[in-house]
Amino acid sequence: MAGLIEDYAMIGDMCTAALVCRDGSIDWLCWPRFDSASCFTALLGAPEHGRWLIAPKGQAKVRRAYRDTTMILETTFTTKDGEVCVVDFMPIGADHSSIVRLVIGCKGAVPMQIDLAVRFDYGISIPWVARVDETTLSMVAGPHMLSLRTPVLLKGEDMHTTGNFTVRAGETVPFVLTYSPSHLPLPLPLSVEPSLAATEAFWQEWSGRCKLTGPAAGKIRRSLVTLKALSYRATGGIVAAVTTSLPEQIGGPRNWDYRYCWLRDATFTLLAFLNAGYTDEATAWQNWLMRAIAGSPDQFQTLYGVGGERRLDEWQLPWLPGYEQSAPVRVGNAAAVQIQLDIYG
Repeated sequence: MAGLIEDYAMIGDMCTAALVCRDGSIDWLCWPRFDSASCFTALLGAPEHGRWLIAPKGQAKVRRAYRDTTMILETTFTTKDGEVCVVDFMPIGADHSSIVRLVIGCKGAVPMQIDLAVRFDYGISIPWVARVDETTLSMVAGPHMLSLRTPVLLKGEDMHTTGNFTVRAGETVPFVLTYSPSHLPLPLPLSVEPSLAATEAFWQEWSGRCKLTGPAAGKIRRSLVTLKALSYRATGGIVAAVTTSLPEQIGGPRNWDYRYCWLRDATFTLLAFLNAGYTDEATAWQNWLMRAIAGSPDQFQTLYGVGGERRLDEWQLPWLPGYEQSAPVRVGNAAAVQIQLDIYG
């Protein structure tokens, strides 16, 4: 069963984003774009629909926070054996999109567990998992490939990749999961520490350009960082959310796919950026808009894909029970062909 919605934190690289639960499980991730099919879909079902858990064995007290004004998430687990911090982030500007998870020993010696279930195509396609070398696994299904690099010894168990390890004070155990097309060679290993430093520097520099002051400036800056992470770096499009089918009401059918660019919603986001002194995002979005709407006013749409796509056909995924049994789960959004006059504002 998925966690409470408020128990999820987002990490992202402005290509896509992942949701990390307080228990250490990544339950939602679409690769390679925000609107691609998910490979972790436990948010809308169960662990067998795809998730990546790294957590202590047994009970733990949890506290978590973002590192300063960045998208680097730090989750600290305190157990009877000691304390461990899991640092989760997605590197900015790397050749391939990756999730990096660093398990850092703070106190004592904490037994840890990993459970990785990759399920492409919204939780239904089980990949072919192969060992490339003693530190690398590849996971392939159709056009998609994930590669996992870690020094931890992993094994296959009931179509999951599992492992156990102990982290001691002063130790850091890295995990790097990278997406790439399956027909291309395996990506080169990521340099973890330089990637962490570069990602932290990027977010601190970007958030540091905020011109707002006053008692709420910190909270505003934190919100602006989240909005920036919802922008698609390649085109300038801005998604309304990184998820699909989270219900308006638990158990109800109003479960929509919001991984697209609404002209109305993006305008409010840009207003927030401009009020804080950010103009590059407005320029990039205006260029995206001109490409998306093209040359015929009567074909103006309410929303588009992050690349400006117009066909967003809506369909349902009957193999997923939905968040807290809130069915149906939908992909695509039929609002693309609706007439909504407020978009002209």
